[in-house]
Amino acid sequence: VQLQASGGGLVQAGGSLRLSCAASGRTFNNRAMGWFRQAPGKEREFVAAISGSGAIFYADSVKGRFTISRDNAKNTVSLQMNSLKPEDTAKYSCAADWGDSRSYGYTQEAKYYYWGQGTQVTVSS
Repeated sequence: VQLQASGGGLVQAGGSLRLSCAASGRTFNNRAMGWFRQAPGKEREFVAAISGSGAIFYADSVKGRFTISRDNAKNTVSLQMNSLKPEDTAKYSCAADWGDSRSYGYTQEAKYYYWGQGTQVTVSS
């Protein structure tokens, strides 16, 4: 199973980027998928998630600016990021739920079994 994230890059504050995560080796249509990020010197943090039924969750820091979506036909999940701020600078990784993860909430890393390597997002001021 592989999760390949793409779409990162360098953008000025106020700009936009769209991240995509393509899953291969397994179908995640009925499973949660999420995005997490890690800035240098900081712990990885939750960004957004979408459940198998389409329920959506966002970190407070990105609400109103980021939009998560999924395309089950393509086995992909995307993150549209608008109004980017320098504090959004981080490596963004996608993750997919598998197995019995009912004990964990959608914002918790432990819910996700598969992780991609991530894509770097840098926002300049």
